[in-house]
Amino acid sequence: MNRPAPRDLVVIAKTQVTPNMLRVTLGGDGMAGFPEDQESAYVKLIFPIDGDDKDRVLRRTYTVRHDRMTDQGREIDLDFVMHGDADDDHDHGGPASNWAADCKPGDVITIGGPGPKKLVDLTADWFLIVGDMTALPAVSVNLETLHADARGYAVIEVRSEADIQSIRKPANMTIEWVINPRPGENTTALVDVVRKIGWLDGRASVWAACEFSAMKELRSYFREERGLGKDDLYISSYWKLGMNEDTHKVIKSEDASNAA
Repeated sequence: MNRPAPRDLVVIAKTQVTPNMLRVTLGGDGMAGFPEDQESAYVKLIFPIDGDDKDRVLRRTYTVRHDRMTDQGREIDLDFVMHGDADDDHDHGGPASNWAADCKPGDVITIGGPGPKKLVDLTADWFLIVGDMTALPAVSVNLETLHADARGYAVIEVRSEADIQSIRKPANMTIEWVINPRPGENTTALVDVVRKIGWLDGRASVWAACEFSAMKELRSYFREERGLGKDDLYISSYWKLGMNEDTHKVIKSEDASNAA
């Protein structure tokens, strides 16, 4: 399958969603031919690297939070976590979040993608959706995609109470908010709450994404203690404390091979 050609998009607007999350709206003529219905798919923001080699670039991965048609044309929203350590590309200090903080309407950014969407299995009997702030856009889309009578839980880690968002969800889906001011350092915050969730009757579809160390603890719990297989479990690390996306990609691949 051929990878979609990169396209240039224009910054339409910026919105401070919560104290630690900034939303950038992209659109413009470059949206022509962009596949429809891409909420929860990922795109790659492409940043040139200063130097003689014009082909050297950095790519940073972000989830499409909203995808809509307006009077001005197609627009997508990308959400950026904006507070944390400078070595963490998902936080303030990385090339993508620095760009988001500094960009203004009319600026142009090159993106690749979209990549495939990863969603819960809607045929399951109940659902457990787990994520930290970097996964909050995908968690939100998962919740909004569920049928009206879906039941289960979402466990969402945020840095502060002020970062709690209003998310549309089925009435029988309960959200447990976890406050963790230092994600990546306290890696048990999500796991501790997930372990307390009552396991419902029937087949579960579990979706989880978070920091690398927390992901490994969750994966062990879901696979070894709950006996979930690949058909019922999607789990991924979106970042690792102290590593940029390029380094994280390497250890993520090695970990996946060892865990297979």
